[in-house]
Amino acid sequence: MSTTGFALEQLTAGYPSRPVLQGVTLPGVPAGTLVAVVGPNAVGKSTLLKAVAGLRPAQGRVWLEGTDLATLAPRERLYRVGYLPQALPQSTSLMAYETWQSALRASRNEWSTAQREAAIESVVATLGLQALALRRLDELSGGQRQMVGLAQVIVRAPRLLLLDEPTSALDLRWQLQVLQAVRALVRQQGAIGLVAVHDLNLALRFCQHVLVLGGGNVLAAGDPAEVLTPALLQRAYGVRARVERCSEGYLLVLADAALPQ
Repeated sequence: MSTTGFALEQLTAGYPSRPVLQGVTLPGVPAGTLVAVVGPNAVGKSTLLKAVAGLRPAQGRVWLEGTDLATLAPRERLYRVGYLPQALPQSTSLMAYETWQSALRASRNEWSTAQREAAIESVVATLGLQALALRRLDELSGGQRQMVGLAQVIVRAPRLLLLDEPTSALDLRWQLQVLQAVRALVRQQGAIGLVAVHDLNLALRFCQHVLVLGGGNVLAAGDPAEVLTPALLQRAYGVRARVERCSEGYLLVLADAALPQ
């Protein structure tokens, strides 16, 4: 098993009486890679991320830099893995800055005060959150709270980022800014990022690897430009679609029609 990347080996997860995922295997993904986890509704994207994060019972192995995550103590797993759920951060009277400090106290208590301050300053600058830092969460919009939650995860500098629909509450500008920033951070830190997304065009533009789920398992995995073909889109989503290049050279998925079931 590679000591520098991420892999799944026969992962099964779901509910006690109904597995959602059965025997999911993903060969080694190298460090510095952003992986899009895609597929139609209810195929297990969120279940996969929760299982990898250790928040849902699972069988099989999740390898990160040569270590089976199931063998780690909860605190060590928290140190290495950062998870952003679909649910927005709770609307509270805390300022955004206080939530970032709390995240670091919980997972990076070995850092000095200066190190924590520097980490927060860096993430705030990277995500463009200067205007939100001293505002209370109950004064923020849903999209702004989603950005605060993302910063809570990133500021800890985990080796594995698990982001469940991190752009769902964001407008177009912030969608681009967030995924561009996440991709850059993953590359710079030599980390791994798994991002569950519905927008296939965001996956094509920002992710170096794609994992397509369907029927409780992996339909396809690899380079998005090679995996997201018209045939795969028909099989996974039940649509007739084309994959074309725009004037800027980016690949785009154009869905023409929903096919009869």
